[in-house]
Amino acid sequence: MNRVVLTGGLILALLSLATLILKIMRRRSGLPYRELGARIRSWWVMAGLFLALILSGKAGAVGLFALVSYLAVKEYFTMIPIRRVDRRIIFWAYLAIPLQYWWAYEGWYGMFIIWIPVYLFLLLPFRQILTGETRGFLESTGKVQWGMMLFVFSVSHLAFLYGLPEVQGHGGVELLLYLVVLTELNDIYQYLFGKSLGRRPVAPAVSPGKTLEGFLGALAATTLTALALRYLTPFSVPQALAAGAAIATAGFVGDLVVSMIKRDVGIKDSGDLIPGHGGILDRIDSLTYTAPLFFHGVYYIFY
Repeated sequence: MNRVVLTGGLILALLSLATLILKIMRRRSGLPYRELGARIRSWWVMAGLFLALILSGKAGAVGLFALVSYLAVKEYFTMIPIRRVDRRIIFWAYLAIPLQYWWAYEGWYGMFIIWIPVYLFLLLPFRQILTGETRGFLESTGKVQWGMMLFVFSVSHLAFLYGLPEVQGHGGVELLLYLVVLTELNDIYQYLFGKSLGRRPVAPAVSPGKTLEGFLGALAATTLTALALRYLTPFSVPQALAAGAAIATAGFVGDLVVSMIKRDVGIKDSGDLIPGHGGILDRIDSLTYTAPLFFHGVYYIFY
């Protein structure tokens, strides 16, 4: 827990430094830097809530992630085209969320890992059969199940990670903090390197702002940060470097995947819940990929 408190203090110190730098930039240039200011204010709120909840205990943390999944799926269902008849299926999808997080809270790995990919996969089409609507069956079923996999199943790995028992003196709380901090820092690194050095877009049709230079700069910075934060984990030096590289790459892909969804439905941000950051999907896009990959890597090696 001392390591968690130390890392929390470092995060708050970095945010304080960012706030100070913003004030100096405004004073010297006379420009408002509204977007940057909104982002920093939002980071204060998000970092404060996250640190408070992971320190409040397992129930609070699992409840937070369940709420995040609910809000993410709600945003997803709001922005994709759905039929009136699909609302019945979506109702059952919502009911699956607390069960998924209950398995995570209880640490029941067997049910946790198959509840959505297997049982919900079989249940939702059966429920749709009862509606009697045959047209659009494949499209609507695929939309619901795919959203549940990405924004509930993937994100729920954060909750299960929190409850992992200690290994080599490091618990799940520290591993969770390590993953979330690196994932969010990777997003920041991509933004900074992309804005300052970006020249060659990786997928211009999907996300023009994502550049090769931004990815490579974030990859290097995230890998080094993963090494610096190794004290939160039981990782060896090579394992920490591999974890940093994997998180940087997976986060980049997760961001592009959610961007592809938004391009498909013709929107820029999934919502305006978080000033300067868009909606919930815009904040957890990277975690949808980093959370399951990091969790299963840790689980395979140490558990």
